[in-house]
Amino acid sequence: MANARAHLLISGRVQGVFYRSFTEDVAQLLGLKGWVKNRSDGNVEAVFEGKKEDIEKAIKSCYKGPPAAKVNNIDVKWEIFKGEFDTFSVRYF
Repeated sequence: MANARAHLLISGRVQGVFYRSFTEDVAQLLGLKGWVKNRSDGNVEAVFEGKKEDIEKAIKSCYKGPPAAKVNNIDVKWEIFKGEFDTFSVRYF
């Protein structure tokens, strides 16, 4: 299975509900690399790199999110794999 990269923009009730921590746990469980962060517009943004099938599993989990979250939509853009990350992390900027 080839490596892939997906850039996600997640909208809904996704801030203040441990969504970033949830996403980090999912990514680490699946062996994905990249990052997740809150955006000033109330959405959450994430980049996953790894095996395409594992990214697809992560996206499916992101639709559910943690118990207090309510995801309205996830805009997924598939991009060229860059291999630029060593880990998956929460970004705070």
